[in-house]
Amino acid sequence: MGPLGVAGNISRDLAVYPGGTRIEMLGGAALHVGLAAARAGLPAAPVSVIGRDLGWIAGDPRLAGLDLHHVQVVPGRSCAFRLTYDETGNLASTRASFGVAAALTPHVISMIGSHSAYHVCCRRPLDAPIVLGRLAAVGIPFSLDFHLASASMIIPAASTFLPQASAVFVNAAEYAILAQVTDPGTLTTLVISDGPRPAVVLRRGQEAASAVPPAAAVAEVTGAGDTLTGTFLAASARGLSCQAALDEAVNAASVAVASAGLTIPAPGG
Repeated sequence: MGPLGVAGNISRDLAVYPGGTRIEMLGGAALHVGLAAARAGLPAAPVSVIGRDLGWIAGDPRLAGLDLHHVQVVPGRSCAFRLTYDETGNLASTRASFGVAAALTPHVISMIGSHSAYHVCCRRPLDAPIVLGRLAAVGIPFSLDFHLASASMIIPAASTFLPQASAVFVNAAEYAILAQVTDPGTLTTLVISDGPRPAVVLRRGQEAASAVPPAAAVAEVTGAGDTLTGTFLAASARGLSCQAALDEAVNAASVAVASAGLTIPAPGG
């Protein structure tokens, strides 16, 4: 199997925590999903648009396992997110500056056909219904996920295409939105995560697997859900059962939250 195309953002993320701790990291779902998939044995190629301020990532040894040939580097500033977390570790607010990622949708459309399967990170500024519609029209398999900050808008807009996805990934809050617009029984595979609480896989609406994430000392939660997604996709591609794939995925996510994340080097560092 060729690399999995992962359509979505690569960004500069500023995580802000109670007490004033601020950490600047490489972020974006395309990066984290792709990196997790590659580490779990499924070659992955992010399909993204970044500015020259992140052009250095092509030489970052931490990303050596990723195919970055479909990451377009253009003049301007990369997409940036400010992620503010509350005392319980939950995302309290998100502020975005999309920068050159405003050109993400046409770039992704131009790359359709370059890979035999895609994972679509359905979040702004990507026009997810257009991308999913094109993939469905040409018969290329796809999976997808969402982000809570935009889920109330994007899930209803993308609902027509959810039954055609090989897998849909949501957290518990996103699942509540999804269940209002789509019958979960029509979905082939639905993976529902819930932080430190049990993650569940539904197949055609019936529970096929459940796993409690192992306890972990939390260092950085950004990208944990994306890590679960990429690892589950890779484990499934290797032929593992839903239960084995979910076990591997929640373990990888727990390892991710215990690590410091992909911090951005200081200028000149």
